[in-house]
Amino acid sequence: MTQITPREIPDAALQQLIASGYTPALAKIFAARGITDKTQLDTTFAHLLPFDSLKNSREMAILLADAIAAQKKLLVIADYDADGATACAVAVRGLRLFGANIDFIVPNRFEYGYGLTPEIVQLAAKGSPHSGRAPSDVPPRSKQEGHGATMFLGKGPRGLADTAQSKPDILLTVDNGIASVEGVAEANRLGMQVLVTDHHLPGDTLPDAACIVNPNQPGCAFPSKHLAGVGVMFYVLLALRAELRNRAVLSDEQGRKLVGLLDLVALGTVADVVVLDQNNRILVQQGLQRIRGGRACAGINALLQVAKKAPSKVSSLDLGFTVAPRLNAAGRLDDMSLGINNLLTDDTARALQISSELDRLNRERRSIETGMQEGALTALETVKPAGNFSLSLFDESWHQGVIGILASRLKDKYHRPVVAFALSADGEIKGSGRSISGLHLRDALDLVSKRHPKLIKKFGGHSMAAGLSLKANDFKDFAVAFEQVCSELLSPDDMTLRIETDGALSPAEMTLEAARLLDEQVWGQGFASPQFDDDFEVVNQRVVGEKHLKLRLATEEGNEIDAILFGQSDLLPEYIHAVYSLSINEYNGNQNLQLIVRHWE
Repeated sequence: MTQITPREIPDAALQQLIASGYTPALAKIFAARGITDKTQLDTTFAHLLPFDSLKNSREMAILLADAIAAQKKLLVIADYDADGATACAVAVRGLRLFGANIDFIVPNRFEYGYGLTPEIVQLAAKGSPHSGRAPSDVPPRSKQEGHGATMFLGKGPRGLADTAQSKPDILLTVDNGIASVEGVAEANRLGMQVLVTDHHLPGDTLPDAACIVNPNQPGCAFPSKHLAGVGVMFYVLLALRAELRNRAVLSDEQGRKLVGLLDLVALGTVADVVVLDQNNRILVQQGLQRIRGGRACAGINALLQVAKKAPSKVSSLDLGFTVAPRLNAAGRLDDMSLGINNLLTDDTARALQISSELDRLNRERRSIETGMQEGALTALETVKPAGNFSLSLFDESWHQGVIGILASRLKDKYHRPVVAFALSADGEIKGSGRSISGLHLRDALDLVSKRHPKLIKKFGGHSMAAGLSLKANDFKDFAVAFEQVCSELLSPDDMTLRIETDGALSPAEMTLEAARLLDEQVWGQGFASPQFDDDFEVVNQRVVGEKHLKLRLATEEGNEIDAILFGQSDLLPEYIHAVYSLSINEYNGNQNLQLIVRHWE
């Protein structure tokens, strides 16, 4: 069941925003999103939260500064999604800027799974990269860009780093590590210091790392708990810059260059679908300004080029739906070192070469995903999803790198928590879950684990997304246990899909200028992109691209406007009630207003 509901608009906030100079339409949109004062919309650096209250940021800065002074070997332990890739690139670029001797390794998700595992620690200690593919399958790369499939060998201040020949002194995790109790213990045993930067929720026990920076760890007073992994790493670099300045070993020019990493911070923050509170909106907006101004790294520019997006007009939605999927495709189907190298190279031609390969992988990912989704929908024909509070699915043929997207698609279709499983190389099954408002997924898995201690081998994640592993023959038991927990934590009312809108727009508000104004803002998780709803007459319609509807709609006042409905080829009735957003359609150099129909009845 779907219910269209208008967002609540606090009148006091509305009037204050109008008095501040915002148009009534914009004031309604911002007031409905909790904005009470125009300073909350300020995305200048003046309102960026200082690093001081981020627990252990100063301590980690001291450790890193000491390591740089002693030219110790640092190895970044990356993650295989877009947040992890951008966090790795920020770490490598930023620490190299400050003179560090640093390389990276990213676990192959199909062999090692997620995070700093004991196996990854042992691999790092050997001082040699690892690939799950034969050497002939590895794309050619320059020495500066990589060695094998999972390690970056960068030029440090003393020439080419020699990590491939010796054990690193320090392991630095990005976007992972908070749950790596065993991995950190193994690193300690082998004489390697571990510095953890992460943003995931911690478990009952923290790893015995030399230092942990995570806004969600106990005792951290940092006001924003929504930093992405790349945001945490950027804040560590801010603290390190201050420490190096205190030691008088950093030039002003080096310090100023740190803002050059904000294109990567913006991409990773949007890609990880974290809540865009004001602090995150500042990071994203500042990064977008660099991209629009032609100051992005070669890799981001190349990804935009293969996606046929002009950097000068890129939006936060473009980062999330155009750039991030292509970057993520490397980690889903291949090896995220490909994506990380794309973000690290300054060679335009090389970036375009890698981006073209990422684009190909993304097309392959979409094809695999379509087949998996069709199979899942066929399987669900034999059951009644509407009678369940959750969906748990497993197919031996499914691709482990795509189950997260599958879970997300099915969650959207059936509006209930979904966990999709695929076989992993070690004979276990790996699950990826997506949730709905009303169910904190990690907490739900924690409850399942407490009730059935031997059922889930390991798990972790957020309120809306999580991962876990099971023995293959325990899938049915998990499905029953997860359904039981979901039935207790969710009410029938939670199962109603509520589409929140910003009401109707008058013909005077439905303009190309309004679309441009909205495009300039940073929208995303927790700061939803505006959408509106109204009654329309379908004046004209035709199928384009085999699976989309090109529409001509008329308002009750008789104004006609172009619109498009993606993913549907069946013709609409003469009169509809539609939820829509404003967009700018460009054709032959001309711009026109176009509505994107998101839902219709």
